[in-house]
Amino acid sequence: MSIPKEPRQLMINLMYLVLTALLALNVSAEVMNAFFDLDKSLKVSNKLTSDGVKSTKEGIQPLLDKKPKLKAPLNAGIDAINEEVEGFVSYIDEVYVKLVDGSGDNNGVIDEGDYVKGNMAAGKPLGKKNKDITTRLLVLGDQATGEEPYGPIIENKVAELKAKLIEIYSNTIRNKDVMTEGKLKKDEVEKKIEAIIASIPLQVETAEEILAKSKDGKQKTWSEYKFKQMPLAAVMPSLTKLQTDARNAQGTMVNKLAELVGGRELKLNKFFPVMNAKKGYVIKGEKFEAEVAIGAFSSEFAKTSTISVNGQKIKLNAEGKGTFSETTNSTGKKKLKLTANVVNPLSGEKMSGNSEFEYEVGVRSASVSADKMNVFYIGVDNPVSVSVAGAPSNSVKATCSGCNMTGSGGKFNVTVSKPGDITVNVTAAGFPSTPFKFRGKRIPNPVPVLGAGPNKNGGLMGNGEFKAQQGLAAILEGFDFDAKCQIQGYELTRVAKRQDPVSSTNPGARYGGDAKRLVNAAKPGDTYYFDKVKSRCPGDSAGRKLPSIVFKIK
Repeated sequence: MSIPKEPRQLMINLMYLVLTALLALNVSAEVMNAFFDLDKSLKVSNKLTSDGVKSTKEGIQPLLDKKPKLKAPLNAGIDAINEEVEGFVSYIDEVYVKLVDGSGDNNGVIDEGDYVKGNMAAGKPLGKKNKDITTRLLVLGDQATGEEPYGPIIENKVAELKAKLIEIYSNTIRNKDVMTEGKLKKDEVEKKIEAIIASIPLQVETAEEILAKSKDGKQKTWSEYKFKQMPLAAVMPSLTKLQTDARNAQGTMVNKLAELVGGRELKLNKFFPVMNAKKGYVIKGEKFEAEVAIGAFSSEFAKTSTISVNGQKIKLNAEGKGTFSETTNSTGKKKLKLTANVVNPLSGEKMSGNSEFEYEVGVRSASVSADKMNVFYIGVDNPVSVSVAGAPSNSVKATCSGCNMTGSGGKFNVTVSKPGDITVNVTAAGFPSTPFKFRGKRIPNPVPVLGAGPNKNGGLMGNGEFKAQQGLAAILEGFDFDAKCQIQGYELTRVAKRQDPVSSTNPGARYGGDAKRLVNAAKPGDTYYFDKVKSRCPGDSAGRKLPSIVFKIK
């Protein structure tokens, strides 16, 4: 990019670079969080697999007691597999400790000093962005202590573990007593071994795969490709993934050996997405949060398992799914208590689990507002009702910019002192501050009237009726607010037949002495003019001019 000579363009370019950098930082934070979530998920999966292996071995012992020739070699094979995997997992854990502690307080153990603000539960190490520790320990080695890099050692251990597990499984399944008790032929044994070799995931990227993925086209070692200049947050799930591969291989082999006892293999043959929302009703601006997972189900569970919702049993189909429905006849929050009862069709073991789901029932509503009528009038109380769907009225709050606002519980009163733009901000429980635009306006001009008869705005009026009036009034016609305008004064002129006009200036609404004499002199045929009429309404800083009215005396 060329350097512009014009200062303004130079400043624009610099601002663009800064913005790009800030965006990169934001993406980096999101990626970091994704690494931690992935690492946590893999650790949970590893524990489940490990627990499953222990349960499988314990579960087949009663059956092995009835087959003594099979018990010794099968248990020996399972124990050897477990020992190899545990050794590999422990080694990775040791490397894990060195990385986390080396980028933290470096005291030889993982403790709160190695994590952000001591938050070990969150799983975010103090050196989560540290690239030096991963490159030094996994790729280059520690020159200060002469310690070899761990990356190549891990690479070799993966290959060694895979070879060792295959050897243990092969020797176990080729055992004469195992073949006899398991009723296996030679070709069946070899097919099982081939299937195990193809199914276990223990391996690292080959040199060809690394070269194909290399952006610069240069050959790299596996350690360089996986760990060089990688932040600790990215290396953590990579190491845990190796443990996951080892656990999966362990689980696969132990389960396959357990099948030889004579039991059946329980296959999870149905998979589907599961979403568990925290609540079934959200307001605009709120976060919708839900746990998502992959549900797994064996069709063999369908006959032995049930799900109940608030005590109502739900029939499951072959895919492990059922339908629940209820008619809602009242509004508000509703809770559903779910209970799953599962019976393992192989072992007869009974298991259960509970969860709760909450949803909210509301009513349909609609509102119509005229955009041009969003007006608050100066000098009068402007009552306002504020409601937020899904929020209790006592949590609704409103503030005003450009006016004064009082009240609570959804009922407010607005007063305005000058014309202009007004903003009302509304908040409520779970509802973010939202602005609503209004305009401040003066009360509309009143109409001058004389009396209350049909011709009060001018025209023909009887002599007696005219003389009975006490003065002018200002009426706000069609204005729904409680407001009264006052007449400040006017000029009254009498024009009698074949006489010169006679005028009098009258202050206030009621006739004064001169104006009263002009009115009392009224005769049929006279004309009276009320000119220069001035009025003042609530909120006015000065009087306003009103139109003239004329009366013909009859």
